[in-house]
Amino acid sequence: MRSDKHRKDRKKRKWTKVVGILLLLFIIGGGAYAYSIYHSLNKAVETIHSPIERDMSSKRTKEIEFNNKEPFSVLLLGVDERENDSGRSDTMIVLTVNPNEKSVKMISIPRDTLTTIVGKGTEDKINHAYAFGGVEMSMDTVENLLDIPIDYFVQINMEGFQEIVDAVGEVTVQNDLKFNYDGYDFPEGELTLNGDEALAFSRMRYEDPRGDFGRQLRQRQVIQAVIQKGASVSSLWKFDDIFDALGSNIKTNLTFDEMVDIQKHYKDASKDIEQIQIKDGYGEKIDGIYYYLIPDEELHSIQTTLQKHLDI
Repeated sequence: MRSDKHRKDRKKRKWTKVVGILLLLFIIGGGAYAYSIYHSLNKAVETIHSPIERDMSSKRTKEIEFNNKEPFSVLLLGVDERENDSGRSDTMIVLTVNPNEKSVKMISIPRDTLTTIVGKGTEDKINHAYAFGGVEMSMDTVENLLDIPIDYFVQINMEGFQEIVDAVGEVTVQNDLKFNYDGYDFPEGELTLNGDEALAFSRMRYEDPRGDFGRQLRQRQVIQAVIQKGASVSSLWKFDDIFDALGSNIKTNLTFDEMVDIQKHYKDASKDIEQIQIKDGYGEKIDGIYYYLIPDEELHSIQTTLQKHLDI
């Protein structure tokens, strides 16, 4: 019995070396199974890797060195792309990661935020930047709004998001608002959602008195739940499905080696995630079009907070 327990403990210790980040399930260890996972992951990352035609940010004096644990930022774009339509980035979340403080700060930018569209030279809703100029214009516009460098992007195809949820298995979220959307009922409390339900849960906006802010909260919950579920040991047996779903629905300018470096040097930062809220913004119609306005004083406060977190 002692020998059996010892073998079980050794097997458990081996699998607890599995570490997950948003796009990375990297196996540390040997064996044919780990070898297969590693190469399947490498192939998936090659599929999702999407270099962009964008020079290093003018707010950076040199390239980021992950080995030196330098803070960096990521723009998460949730995009609805339909046939014959370039789509809009209905979800825009900026994460700043500081491994020295072992913390991540996360802010959702309302899709209707009025700002300068960099490269277009006009004032418009921030989510239109993607329709006008894709990822590059979105990164430049968010960078200008928040006055921080935007180093990387991760783009999620919301039309195929349910495939990712179904690949990792059902996800669990905490719902603070009872509502019905797209034929699904969502009572208050802990919910376990499949892919179709998770997509509907994260899309509802008009029935929520908080509007886009309520939807942003649900989106962040689902994304965090996917990350946690994808990093679990039980998900290893479905790695082919997971990597296929990621490859079909995610694009990023992060390379495989950069993901490995992030996993190695930055994983402790995920233990402290602070969500920054825009508190004093307000909606207003200008020439009959609804926009979300962020007061200069609050915007400056947000900019200062993020700049300090990035050590700039």
